[in-house]
Amino acid sequence: MNRPVTALFSALEALLVVAIGVGIPLVVLTSLWAFQYGLQIDWVVFWRAAVDSWLVGHGADLTVQLSADAAAATGIPGADAPIVVSLAALGFALLTVLMGVRAGRAAAETAHRTTGVLVTIGTFALLSLALAASAQHELARPSVWQGTLLPALVYAVPVVAMAEVTRRRRGETADPVTGAVVGLLSRLPGQVTGIAAAGLRLGTAAASTVLAVSALVVSVLIVTNYAEIITLYEGAHGGFLGGLALTLGQLALLPDVVVWAASWLVGPGFAIGTGSSISPLGTAVGPMPAIPFLGALPTADLTFGFVGLLVPVVAAYVCATLLRPKLQRMLAGHGVDDMVRRIVAAVVGGLVGGVLLGLLAWAASGSAGPGRLTEVGPDPLLVGGFAALEFAVAGVLAMVVTPPRFAGERAATTSDGPRTKRRDDPDVDATATTGPVPVAAPRHDGDDTERIEGITR
Repeated sequence: MNRPVTALFSALEALLVVAIGVGIPLVVLTSLWAFQYGLQIDWVVFWRAAVDSWLVGHGADLTVQLSADAAAATGIPGADAPIVVSLAALGFALLTVLMGVRAGRAAAETAHRTTGVLVTIGTFALLSLALAASAQHELARPSVWQGTLLPALVYAVPVVAMAEVTRRRRGETADPVTGAVVGLLSRLPGQVTGIAAAGLRLGTAAASTVLAVSALVVSVLIVTNYAEIITLYEGAHGGFLGGLALTLGQLALLPDVVVWAASWLVGPGFAIGTGSSISPLGTAVGPMPAIPFLGALPTADLTFGFVGLLVPVVAAYVCATLLRPKLQRMLAGHGVDDMVRRIVAAVVGGLVGGVLLGLLAWAASGSAGPGRLTEVGPDPLLVGGFAALEFAVAGVLAMVVTPPRFAGERAATTSDGPRTKRRDDPDVDATATTGPVPVAAPRHDGDDTERIEGITR
């Protein structure tokens, strides 16, 4: 495949990703326009709504100006002022990431990998700019620069990462940019790169485990509070298509809810409105919007809620224990495997995990409307700080406390060489010896001097 063909296919890949992301809400909204509103409203309104949803899902701010009648109908003081919606519906971003992985793999399988990666990212950015410009209106204005940069960034990270992973698996040479980065990293001291690599692996594993447990907790809450969710659906009176659109919006917010659950397990919890707090140590909520999935959230203190604080600690300890052999081999490969550097690697892992959860908490928080809804989600600084502390403490314990399965590895990896066992050690077989054993001389009742002289003669 020559370079122009690679560029063409990469551009079409970006177009497909954008079309699917915007097309999902557009199909539902177009159905509402056709069947529920009887084609009486300009279809461009629904186009802008679909584009706004996609851009907000990637972190772009949306400034909404309610009309005088709509602001009065809300009954919220200050609703007639411009409202900034900054709470990202991360479901759209997650879809872009998954499709970006596919695009990165496809670009890496061509003969012109660098061209494919650059063209697909550039095309995605241009399409995002065009969408942000087409959605501008006096009542709803998405940020043009955020609508161009943030979706392109969400798409570029998995594309570049997957292209590099695919290249390594196929044993191909690195492109100039990647080669320069690798060359720069190779100049760092071995102990720095070894500790950083071990900490990155440990922190990522711990944060992923907490998110997996959070997804399980959210699933259990939805199932156990199914009746309350159905009641809120019935109270919306949206009909089939309205209910479908409401469900689509909740699915887009579902990754946010998982991050909220992770913030709850870490400790700081999250808020649904100014002055509210939902955490293991206490729950205080006020009036909440009638969104069905919010019926699954706890509205009172939980008797054993503090047990949730053990999840990140146990997750980090288990991950550090399971990864310990690989981390030790990684550190040994750089010639820095000792107890102090293992502890440093555990601390670095805690920082990495805290930064990851803090960034997710930042993405899953923001303003969702007027009044109390200007503060929704967790505090990213508190979530990141608590997570870093819990991960680091558990990781250090896992590195200091040596389980029985690592007893042999401790002898093999210590700098003083293997431990020499005593003969009276219960772990040593009575018939096994590690060297010549002196034999006691027979006892003689006579003079030792005469015995020695007799032997010499």
